[in-house]
Amino acid sequence: MSEPSPTPVRRRGRLLRFGGALVVLLAVAGYLGVQYLTGGVGAPRCKVVSGNGDGASYEFTPEQAVNAATISAIGTSRGMPERAVAIALATALQESGLRNIQHGDRDSLGLFQQRPSQGWGTRKQIMDPTYSAGIFYEHLAKVPGYSRLPLTVAAQRVQHSGFPQAYAKHEPDATLLAAALTGRAAATLTCQGRPAATLAGGPAPVRAALARDFGRDVLQEAGATVDAEGSSASPAPAPSASPASPASSGATGSTASPAPTGVTGRTVTVPVREGSAAGSGTLRRGWELAHWAVANSSALHIDRVSYAGREWTAGTSEGSWRTADDKSGPGPGEASAEVRIVTGQ
Repeated sequence: MSEPSPTPVRRRGRLLRFGGALVVLLAVAGYLGVQYLTGGVGAPRCKVVSGNGDGASYEFTPEQAVNAATISAIGTSRGMPERAVAIALATALQESGLRNIQHGDRDSLGLFQQRPSQGWGTRKQIMDPTYSAGIFYEHLAKVPGYSRLPLTVAAQRVQHSGFPQAYAKHEPDATLLAAALTGRAAATLTCQGRPAATLAGGPAPVRAALARDFGRDVLQEAGATVDAEGSSASPAPAPSASPASPASSGATGSTASPAPTGVTGRTVTVPVREGSAAGSGTLRRGWELAHWAVANSSALHIDRVSYAGREWTAGTSEGSWRTADDKSGPGPGEASAEVRIVTGQ
C-alpha cells in the first residue's frame, strides 16, 4: 500500500522553512556584495610585507588602508619622521582599529578616539581624518624626545589612555605600515583592488584626495593629466579643495571637484620631488605616493599605479607589484620623475 501524501500543513511548513532559508541566503549574499563594493569585510584585500625579507606581514581592509595612508601623508607633509608615523598608526590601530568610528568611551570619536569635551576639536572636526591626524601630530610634537621613547610611552603622553600598555602590541604592524607608506620600503604594500570591469571613476577624485592628504603643492608642478593612450594633456591647476577639508568616514575622500577644463583622460601624473619628511629623498617620495595610490585603489577606483619601473594592477594576483612593460622608462629601483595613477573609466 502506498504511503499517504503529506498533508497541506506539512507541505506549508516545508515551504516556509525553505523560503526562510532562501531569504537568509539572499540577505547574506547581498551583504557580502555590498561589503565587496564598498571595501568592507571580506577576504584579503590589502597586505604590507617587510622590506627586510624576514617574512613579517600584516593584512588589512581597504577602509583601514585609506585611513592609514591619510595618517601617514599628514605626518610626512608636516615634516614628521617615520617614527612619528608609526606611533600615530599604532595609536589608531588600538583606539579604533584604523576605522573612523562615530562612537566610543563617553564622547570619544574617530580614528584616535579624541574627545570634544577635552579640547580636541568639534565633533565634525574630529570625524575628519585629516584634522584628527593633524591634531594628533601637533600634540606628539610637543612630547620631548618622543622619537627616542618606547612607542607605548610616546602614544600615552598624547592619549592619556586608561590602558597605557595597549599600544605596544600594535607596534610591529604599525612599523611595517609606516615603512611602506613613508616610501622607505619599496613595493611592499599591495591591495587586491577591483578588477578593471568593475571600475568607474576618473582623475578628479584622485586629484582632490591627493590635495587633501598631501596639500595642493603635490600637484603644483606640471600636474598634467594624460589620456588613456599616454599622450600628454595640458597641465591642470590644483584642485581648490583645502587639504583640511572634511572627509567622509575616511574611506572615500572629500567631494571631488569637476575635472579641469580640457582633461578627459584617465591618468593622473604626480610629479616626484624630495619629500618634506626627514630623510625623504626622491625615490622614497615616489614610493610614498605610489603606495598611497594603491591604498586608495578601492575607494578611488584606481586601476593601475606605475613608478620606478614597477607597476601595480587592480584585480591581478592580489595586486602584486610587477616589472613594468615600458622598457623605455627607468628600471626597477631607479627613481623616475613621476608617479602615474590610472583610474577606472
